[in-house]
Amino acid sequence: MPAHMLQEIASSYTTTTTITAPPSGGLQNGGEKVEKKSLYSEEDIRPEMKDDIRDPNYEDEEGPAPELEYVWRNIILMGLLHVGALYGITLVPTCKVYTWLWVLIYYTVSGLGITAGAHRLWSHRTYKARLPLKVFLIIANTMAFQNDVYEWARDHRAHHKFSETHADPHNSRRGFFFSHVGWLLVRKHPAVKEKGRLLDMSDLKAEKLVMFQRRYYIPGLLLLCFILPTLVPWYCWGETFQHSLFVATLLRYAAVLNATWLVNSAAHLYGYRPYDKNINSRENILVSLGAVGEGFHNYHHSFPYDYSASEYRWHINFTTFFIDCMAVLGLAYDRKKVSKAAILAKVKRTGDGSYKSG
Repeated sequence: MPAHMLQEIASSYTTTTTITAPPSGGLQNGGEKVEKKSLYSEEDIRPEMKDDIRDPNYEDEEGPAPELEYVWRNIILMGLLHVGALYGITLVPTCKVYTWLWVLIYYTVSGLGITAGAHRLWSHRTYKARLPLKVFLIIANTMAFQNDVYEWARDHRAHHKFSETHADPHNSRRGFFFSHVGWLLVRKHPAVKEKGRLLDMSDLKAEKLVMFQRRYYIPGLLLLCFILPTLVPWYCWGETFQHSLFVATLLRYAAVLNATWLVNSAAHLYGYRPYDKNINSRENILVSLGAVGEGFHNYHHSFPYDYSASEYRWHINFTTFFIDCMAVLGLAYDRKKVSKAAILAKVKRTGDGSYKSG
C-alpha cells in the first residue's frame, strides 16, 4: 500500500471519540489532548448499550450443577467436519496456488465478519457503519457460519456481563475443552437461558439487515460457507473437487472456527492480565494472530467499548486496520477509543504488574 494512503489512514485515527478516565480514576494529573469537544466518561460513552458491561454483583447459585445433556447432532457434525479438515491438511501440498490464495482470502473475510462485524460493531457498538459496510460484514459473517449475528451477539453480551459464571455460555471455569468447543456440544446451562432472555437486544431487533440475515440464515450459510467456496476453485481454475471440498471448504471453515474459539478458551486461561488481575481474560498474542486481532483479551474485557479491542492499534490487529481503512472511505465512523489516562488509571488500580507501555 502506498505510503501516502497509510498516512491518510493513520490520520483518520484522530477522528475517534476518546473516552476519558472517570472523575474518580487513579491519575490526578493524567490525561492527554483529546480529539473531540464532546467527551464521555467510561460510564456514559454508550448510554444505549449497557448489557456488555460485567455485572460484579452476579454470582452463581449454590447447589449441584445440572447434568450435561449432549446434543448428538452437533457432536456428529463437528466430528465429521474435523475429520474432513484433517484429511484436507494432507491435500494442502498438492493444491494449486490460486486455491491457497482463495483459502487465505476467504479465511480473512469470514474472520472479519466475526471480528469487525458480529463482535465490534453489533455486539459492542464500538463504532458505527454505513449500509455498504454493513452489507459486506453481514455477508462475511454468514460466510463464517458461527450462528447469525443476533444469536452471536446475545451469547457474547451474556459472556461479558456474566463472565466466568454459569450464565456465561462458554464459561472457562469449566475447562479448556468446554470453553473451546464443548459448550456447543451440550444443552445450554439454565442460567444462560434465563439471563440471556433478560438482555436488552432491542438495538439488533431494530436492525433490518440483522433480522434479514436471521430469517434467511440457513440458505445463506449453505451457499456462502459450503457451496461457493467449493465451486469457485473447481470451476474457475480447474482445482480438483476433492481439493476444493476438503481444503477450500472444510479445512478453511474448521480453521476459522478454532481461531475464534481460542479467544474463549486460550485467551481466558493463558497469558498476562496487565489491566485487571481480577478477571480471567488474558493477553494472548498467538490468539491475536489467528483471530485477526482479538487476542488482547484482558484489555477487551476491561474496556469492551474500545473499537480496537486493544491499546496498541494496528499491532497484530488486522481488524482495527480494516476498520480504519473503512473510516477513510467514509464507511465507518464514531470509533470509540479509551484515553491513555483511563488505561493507566486502570493499570494502577487492578493490573497484575506485567504492563508495558508501547
